[in-house]
Amino acid sequence: MKQFEDQLRQDLHQFLQSMKEIDARLPECPDVEEKWEQIAKAYIPDGIKEFNDFPSASLGWMMYIGMAVAKFWDAEWEIYSKIDDLYAYMRDKRDYDAMDEYIREDVLLLRGVDYTVLEKLVGECASRVYNALRHQNIEPGTQEAFNAYVSCLHQLYLFGAAMQLNRMGYHMTKMN
Repeated sequence: MKQFEDQLRQDLHQFLQSMKEIDARLPECPDVEEKWEQIAKAYIPDGIKEFNDFPSASLGWMMYIGMAVAKFWDAEWEIYSKIDDLYAYMRDKRDYDAMDEYIREDVLLLRGVDYTVLEKLVGECASRVYNALRHQNIEPGTQEAFNAYVSCLHQLYLFGAAMQLNRMGYHMTKMN
């Protein structure tokens, strides 16, 4: 599974760098990375339930969550880091189906073209990841399928966070 996750990482990194959404070197934010496991455990029951009918949403929502957590980290981490279930906090603002809109509008404060551009970009990333997942030819409903799904979510979360950190001006550059 590590090889598959590395493949996803490389593909998303190359794609998002070509779109100028991230730098060659990804930002490091241990606080956001540490929230992954807690968020994943809370998200997976909802995400799996939606996956068969709406795979791009099931995957893409995690990218939005990564962006939101990065924004929370930058804005008021002292408050947000203490929320027991950050995923439920976001989901329950408008429900699972509208969580993407909540994050774009109320967390990232996007409107108009920026709102639409991000929607398309996340959709493209989710489609790329779903396509890679399908090409693994993994039997649905198996432990391997579950692990592959979690690998997809993990990379989308990390790249969502990296994109948002980049958008907020956090860049990892070599110091002289």
